[in-house]
Amino acid sequence: MSQSQLQLVADWERQKEQKLSQDFQVAQHYALENKQKLSGLENYRLDYLRQAQVKAKQGVGSQTFSQHQQFIGKLDKACELQMQNLNQALVVAEQRKTQWLQQQRKRKAVELLLDKQALAKQKLEQKQEQMMLDELSIQKFIRG
Repeated sequence: MSQSQLQLVADWERQKEQKLSQDFQVAQHYALENKQKLSGLENYRLDYLRQAQVKAKQGVGSQTFSQHQQFIGKLDKACELQMQNLNQALVVAEQRKTQWLQQQRKRKAVELLLDKQALAKQKLEQKQEQMMLDELSIQKFIRG
């Protein structure tokens, strides 16, 4: 593969890596948002439980107590669903990270190959230059 073709491949691999890096960052952000939502729900649930306990100590009717219990059940369910969302978001973020790191390794491998080709080309040019200098030295010696 020629240097220019390999450079095109390297550029393409770099673009893929950048896209996968962005995908990973988006997935991380989504996971963080889900974590914050869960935290907010859990805090709201705790506050609501405290308020319900205070009201229960003051004395509430059975219908009101039942309504509080139902709402707490709904909050529990919402927390469970949000926990599932968070777990799924964390799995996706980890998958995106793995994809990005794999692509990073591909890019580095192609760039290493490019560097090796450039070094080989440079050595060949130096060798040819040295051969020309040697030839000139021999010609000077022969002439005089």
